[in-house]
Amino acid sequence: MKEKTSYILAFFITFTFIPFIAAGENSVSSSHGATLTDSSFDEQRQLVYYSEQFGYGDESELVPSRLTFDNSRLLKAYIALQAWKQAIISDPLNLTSNWVGSDVCNYTGVFCSQALDDPTIETVAGIDLNHGDLAGYLPEELGLLVDIALFHVNSNRFCGKVPWSFKKLKLLFELDLSNNRFAGKFPYVVLHLPSLKFLDLRFNEFEGKVPEALFDKDLDAIFINHNRFAFQLPGNLGNSPVSVIVLANNRFRDCLPASLVNMSNTLNEAILINNGFHSCLPEEIGSMKNLTVLDLSYNELMGKLPDSIGEMKSLEQLNVAHNMLSGTIPASLCSLPKLRNFSFAYNFFTGEPPACLDLEDFDDKRNCLRDRPVQRSRLQCKMFLSRPVNCSVFKCRPVIPPEPLLPPPIFSPPPSPPTLPPSPPASPRRPALPPPPPPPIPCIPFSPPPPLKSPSPHPLHSPPPPPSPFYFRSPPPPLIDSPPPLLPPQSPPKYSPPPPINLRPPPSPTRYSPPPPLNLRPPPSPQPKYSPPPPSNPAPPLPPLIDPPPPPSPPPCWQIPSPPPPVQPSIPSPSPIYHGPLPPIRGIDYASPPPPPFY
Repeated sequence: MKEKTSYILAFFITFTFIPFIAAGENSVSSSHGATLTDSSFDEQRQLVYYSEQFGYGDESELVPSRLTFDNSRLLKAYIALQAWKQAIISDPLNLTSNWVGSDVCNYTGVFCSQALDDPTIETVAGIDLNHGDLAGYLPEELGLLVDIALFHVNSNRFCGKVPWSFKKLKLLFELDLSNNRFAGKFPYVVLHLPSLKFLDLRFNEFEGKVPEALFDKDLDAIFINHNRFAFQLPGNLGNSPVSVIVLANNRFRDCLPASLVNMSNTLNEAILINNGFHSCLPEEIGSMKNLTVLDLSYNELMGKLPDSIGEMKSLEQLNVAHNMLSGTIPASLCSLPKLRNFSFAYNFFTGEPPACLDLEDFDDKRNCLRDRPVQRSRLQCKMFLSRPVNCSVFKCRPVIPPEPLLPPPIFSPPPSPPTLPPSPPASPRRPALPPPPPPPIPCIPFSPPPPLKSPSPHPLHSPPPPPSPFYFRSPPPPLIDSPPPLLPPQSPPKYSPPPPINLRPPPSPTRYSPPPPLNLRPPPSPQPKYSPPPPSNPAPPLPPLIDPPPPPSPPPCWQIPSPPPPVQPSIPSPSPIYHGPLPPIRGIDYASPPPPPFY
């Protein structure tokens, strides 16, 4: 009975704990499987993670060990592109499907070239994913692509902000982010790109103000149209050396910047459509003789077209439609040799020259022109023209010529201070006699001549040169009405100031030689060459040799050393001339991309 009971108990215990043991093994197996999954996930997250504050870390830990790279730059490019691939959430054209492996130069949209600083190695030099319909964001790891010169991602669905790590792209020449869904403030990081020449931010959702520093930057093309920028264009707009500027369809206001005419040396195209400008056209606009395209349509410009606009010899297209301009079209305007397209529809002009009718593309409807079709009603014209336009009420800033930015500076030495003329060249040596009271002129540089013969022994204490740049006249010379005696012409009888102040040692022998320095009185028989002139008092006091302070002296004057050579301003190296193409959009006027698709 006991054996049967023991057998039953053992059987019960065995079958009771077997499921728990199996469950424990499965649990351990599942636990190991989760650990591997979490490890793979953490590796991906570590690959995408970037911190500007702490840097990139050890690249060898971020890539699979089986991959090899020809140089460290391709390794960093792999990290950046894999992080970007993880940040792309939609790729309907499968452009990133071959972004696998270490051969980053064969990735779609990635272009490699020799490094500028080391032609022996290959590096990623450009990114072009235009019209890819990609959706996602730009990760911070893109700052690892330090050798790229082109970054083109127009006509995609990227959103968010431009990474601050882009400031590491010191060679970036063209940045095209147009026709995306970027938002937020103006991407200030573009101001930190020293090689940037082409900036295209159009058709996005940027808002706020555009920094003034953008127009001081050495760019060739600025496209910021079709955003939500709302501010008054700064006065330094004319400082920009661009050849093309497109500011259309934003929320600018107030006056059309008169400083625009300061861009006449470089500007070829200016597109300022629909910005809410409310002012007159500046008379100086005719100085823009290199301008080929000017579009000011859909604003609130008033007054007349300046007569100087007929001096714009390079003008090919002019559009001032949908404003409130009036007066007569200048006769010289429609006679410009290159003008082909002129539209001034929807204004209040009352006269046009016959030459305008001969242009290839011409639109004058909805004005106040008699005998022309499709004009405004007489009542509309009468009501508007009955109120003359006074352009001074707009209080626009006048045209101020800018300081030269791109041309080399004018090579002229800095003007010397008006109170410090250079030393007179005609008095190289000092005379050896006490002069009459000097006029208040600047001091002559201190250069002592050889000591003159004197019966006195060598002074006990020879004073050093004055330690400071000031030269004091002490002691005072004899009275004014006391003329100096005539001497043999041994040295030029020119004036030299008295010796520098020194309270203890005797006067320096470089000046006139008084009696021996150890005697406080004049010598018994003065030398005929340099005896002091007879003053009104019988015994004039000599310069004190020891402790007594000197009598009041004239105010100090500057000791002028030999004038330094004029400092020539450094000649900046000429800025590189940009011959690159405009944005890669074909078939669109003004090189402007098509509007974003509506959904």
